[in-house]
Amino acid sequence: MELWPGAWTVLLLLLLLLLPTLWFCAPSAKYFFKMAFYNGWILFLAVLAIPVCAVRGRNVENMKILRLMLLHVKYLYGIRVEVRGTQHFPPSQPYVVVSNHQSSLDLLGMMEVLPGRCVPIAKRELLWAGSAGLACWLAGVIFIDRKRTGDAISVMSEVAQTLLTQDVRVWVFPEGTRNHNGSMLPFKRGAFHLAVQAQVPIVPIVMSSYRDFYCKKERRFTSGRCQVRVLPPVPTEGLAPDDVPALADRVRHSMLTVFREISTDGRGGGDCLKKPGGLGEAQL
Repeated sequence: MELWPGAWTVLLLLLLLLLPTLWFCAPSAKYFFKMAFYNGWILFLAVLAIPVCAVRGRNVENMKILRLMLLHVKYLYGIRVEVRGTQHFPPSQPYVVVSNHQSSLDLLGMMEVLPGRCVPIAKRELLWAGSAGLACWLAGVIFIDRKRTGDAISVMSEVAQTLLTQDVRVWVFPEGTRNHNGSMLPFKRGAFHLAVQAQVPIVPIVMSSYRDFYCKKERRFTSGRCQVRVLPPVPTEGLAPDDVPALADRVRHSMLTVFREISTDGRGGGDCLKKPGGLGEAQL
């Protein structure tokens, strides 16, 4: 059944009236609107980036284009990103960046501090995420299939060679998945095996808890502040595969200590941060 033209006008008016009502009266609706716009805007920006990146083909230098196009997103949401410790990035050598992983909003902090010729290692499913997947592929993002251990090991071996021969840095989220509980999950060891195999430093980067402005459990997404701290590099020269477990634990402990420090400054609130008993106390 077709609607007569006047019906479309009525539906449009109702929609225009309903959306502001939901925005001001239903915090959860505001959360979903903001997240929908965030994801949709990134897909749209990827569409704009693809033709520009395609000129070079698949190239890590295209990451500069993606970074430039994404830096403004924090202003749309009123999020202030404060970065400290960038002097710790080794100036002229490959290295492996490891960072905590809280949500898709990590992209904002990553773009703020991303060093030159650095690409993330991402799960293979991202490759099929429409325009975003194609843009990431053109920017040299390294995709691994975590379900196929043999393939993942093979890819990481190739990455170790790429680090050394093409002066590339990689960014890894060693928790392996997003973590909303206000702590850090146990680290997977792939990034540390990679660094030891290539004998390159590990640069830990810690992003503070988003509880000040974002909580998935509470359906809350407001403006706020995020601190990003770059820690001193951890050398791996002389280390062997047997040293990886202790290395991963040591790096995680230092990152968790800093996470506690920059996430408990009295700002924000909400129960996205574990309490009492500290941040992830049982995992140490």
